[in-house]
Amino acid sequence: MTCPASAEEVAKRVTEIVEDHAGREGPLLLILHDVQETYGYVPGAAVKVIAEKLNLSRAEVHGVMSFYHDYREKPAGRHVIRLCRAEACQSLGGERLADHARKQLGLDWHETSADGAVTLEPVFCLGLCASAPAATVDGKLVARLDEDRLDAAIREVSA
Repeated sequence: MTCPASAEEVAKRVTEIVEDHAGREGPLLLILHDVQETYGYVPGAAVKVIAEKLNLSRAEVHGVMSFYHDYREKPAGRHVIRLCRAEACQSLGGERLADHARKQLGLDWHETSADGAVTLEPVFCLGLCASAPAATVDGKLVARLDEDRLDAAIREVSA
């Protein structure tokens, strides 16, 4: 789903989401998850409402969002490629693959192609260290990645 045009509509829906989690201990992650599920990202208007309703600063909400790689502040493309940037993947060619992906897609980290097809994101550890380098393509894990496998994944999502 895409974000409604008005901040008022976002505020109303986000207030409902916050109220759905009333009484739970530490509800911020659950709220952020539900907001992102609703809109595909966490709009700025939502951050303001969440902060007010939970008696947090916007900086605190933003800090949680920026810590967890699954939350985004703007819509992603129809397909998301996340390349692992952790040490195990780096030691087995992750930097070379990252350079290759950025060149093939013509994107830098957190950018989306002009046609809205693909977003490229870094992720810091997918838990596949023994099968590094690793990535996810639309949430599906890809291990033992090399340029050929990466090119195939890019062709699949760019088609």
